[in-house]
Amino acid sequence: MTLTEALLVVATGLGAGVLSSTVGVASLLSFPVLVALGLPPVVANVSNTLGLIPGGLGGVVGYRAEVREAGPIARVIVLVCALGAVAGAALLLGLPPGVFEAVVPWLILFTCLLVGAQPRIAGWLRARHGERHVERRHMSPVTAGFATLTGVYGGYFGAGAGVMMVAVLGLGTDLELRIINGLKTLSLMVGNIVAGLVFVFVAHPRWDVVVLLAAGSLVGGYVGARIGRKLPDAVFRWAVVAAGITAAVLML
Repeated sequence: MTLTEALLVVATGLGAGVLSSTVGVASLLSFPVLVALGLPPVVANVSNTLGLIPGGLGGVVGYRAEVREAGPIARVIVLVCALGAVAGAALLLGLPPGVFEAVVPWLILFTCLLVGAQPRIAGWLRARHGERHVERRHMSPVTAGFATLTGVYGGYFGAGAGVMMVAVLGLGTDLELRIINGLKTLSLMVGNIVAGLVFVFVAHPRWDVVVLLAAGSLVGGYVGARIGRKLPDAVFRWAVVAAGITAAVLML
């Protein structure tokens, strides 16, 4: 690897870390860059997953107040995303490349629609239930199930997984968006750690790429969390939708 390529990987990690902690589409930036540098797709995916772990750690440190405020939901997120990531990593290593190519872009577009429509859906539910509506500060079994499926996708590939988690938590709970953003960052970190541990033992990452990507993503994750905490809800919501649509269009 040349010096120019090494600097590009570090810069990519920095940008991916910021994207991970804000709109949740880090792999939209980092994965194509690694492939463009000549890494085979599976090796690029494995190296990308490992290299973004420090970015997740930096992001969670930046969102530590929001994660604590989430209470029991944060613990459930850790559990279901860990289980999902194991299944997703197994799918990545066991299935032929490109199995989900036809489905994933449309799934991301659908979740973008849910993120954008979430305020109207939540308002309709409150109006329907009236005084019987109780603020949802815990995850129902249905919400936990969809969060687990999002964890599976995150372990398999991950581009747009943050958008999906925002949709799941936005519809399944009544948490503020800043807390949902912290939980989304936590979910991505857990998924990368668990899938990364699987990959260390059964795959062949490019460790030089992993180290350089990790150095950039650690700083980017923390910086992104500081930015994400200050974004108004409407700006954050439509930034997530725009990032998700971009990811889906590029995948199509």
